[in-house]
Amino acid sequence: MLGPDLLNAMIAIAIVNVPGFARLARGEALVAREMDFVQAARAMGAGPVRIMLRHVWPSVAGNMLVFASLKASAALITESALSFLGLGVQPPTPSWGYMLATGMQYGAAWWLSIFPGAAIFLAVLALNLCGDALRDAIDPKLA
Repeated sequence: MLGPDLLNAMIAIAIVNVPGFARLARGEALVAREMDFVQAARAMGAGPVRIMLRHVWPSVAGNMLVFASLKASAALITESALSFLGLGVQPPTPSWGYMLATGMQYGAAWWLSIFPGAAIFLAVLALNLCGDALRDAIDPKLA
């Protein structure tokens, strides 16, 4: 609806993904606020901001980071798919999806499609592995 452009693709992908982040954050916060350590902090007189920053947010952060890395991977794939179809980034702006589409025109030159596809695969894999490593490092439930 907005037309093919990098900013428009980013806006469209963000609009689609924001409700998932809000739903996850709300659900995790509702679970965390009922935990014993949050009720103990409330009984000791801690204010709502302190409870949120010191008790609820650390419990929510691990899952949010993992979800963000998965959504970043999905956003990269979505942008590549849109560019492949000609609805995303327009030349001369580089895009792996557009490189794949261009490479498909030259069947004898297989490397024109293999390398952008491999770059997409490796970027998605790296984002997922970084998200898992961050979750392992930050999540207080795993300590």
